[in-house]
Amino acid sequence: MNKSYIRKKILYLRKRNYSKNLSINSNKFLKFLEKKNIRSRIVGGYYPFNYELDTLNILEVLENNNYIISLPKVGKKNRMNFFQWSLKDPLKINRYGIPETISKKKVNPGLLLVPLVAFDSELNRLGYGGGYYDRYISKLAFKHKIIKIGIGFSFQKVKSLPINKYDKKLDFIITEKDFI
Repeated sequence: MNKSYIRKKILYLRKRNYSKNLSINSNKFLKFLEKKNIRSRIVGGYYPFNYELDTLNILEVLENNNYIISLPKVGKKNRMNFFQWSLKDPLKINRYGIPETISKKKVNPGLLLVPLVAFDSELNRLGYGGGYYDRYISKLAFKHKIIKIGIGFSFQKVKSLPINKYDKKLDFIITEKDFI
């Protein structure tokens, strides 16, 4: 199966099976970070969009535990960067209809929460097809180590994904049921 077919199929399933009642236990997530000895205090999050698994509870618990939270912004030449954000701060809707911070304080997260359309057991991720996260991860990896955690529903798992040299593997995947 090609990426386009998988993306279309899983996005349909996600919309059909979406439930605000499905979430990740934020305290369990915090314990996971401690257990894996993930010490980065700067977190690159995302604002849930298009029936993505809601991460706001995780971001709130992290912020309450003195983590610096940031959200992505897509800028010139479709380059993505992360800017500091608090759950109390206003957002604006970007050209893709995604809420983003108005902050101008750029940060380089050491822990990146990555939205996904599909994933497999090899920690490969399929996104929306724009390559924003893959390019950002490549750029940031030259500066410092970054822990990449994919966030999605358990039903977004597929047997295997076609990958190419530009696709970046995740370090972990977290669903409402599992920590992989």
